[in-house]
Amino acid sequence: MVTGSSSDGCQPSGTCNCNGYSGNTYSCSPPVTSSTQAQLTNNDFSEGGDGSGASSCDGAYHDNSVLIVALSTGWFKEGSRCGKMIRITASDGTSTEAKVVDECDSMHGCDAEHAGQPPCTNNIVDGSDAVWSALGLNKDLGVVNVTWSIV
Repeated sequence: MVTGSSSDGCQPSGTCNCNGYSGNTYSCSPPVTSSTQAQLTNNDFSEGGDGSGASSCDGAYHDNSVLIVALSTGWFKEGSRCGKMIRITASDGTSTEAKVVDECDSMHGCDAEHAGQPPCTNNIVDGSDAVWSALGLNKDLGVVNVTWSIV
């Protein structure tokens, strides 16, 4: 189960109810540190994939064999992290670097623009298949605890 974090003072900014989902929306994310705790989810960045639209950083679709991620709204910082590299570390210490290409919207969801999906929680690193593979993780797990930092 994917859950947001509010223990750091980042409080929910609203709620969303749709398609059997009921949860919080967030305009903020936990503070970024040298080892920021997050939940890794899987995103299909290709055209027609579950990411729905083109990436917000460059308006393009991306091949899932590339090391790329989307960050929750607060961490995305209105696009200021577009093109930045981050280091993602799995619980076994395996790490990889990936480029930020999109936002995992923590404010809106459950509509066509978001492929009917609910909003992301405020602590998501949404990685391509390549990120999961580089970390040696099985994407069928759905959600895995990781840490990340800006490179």
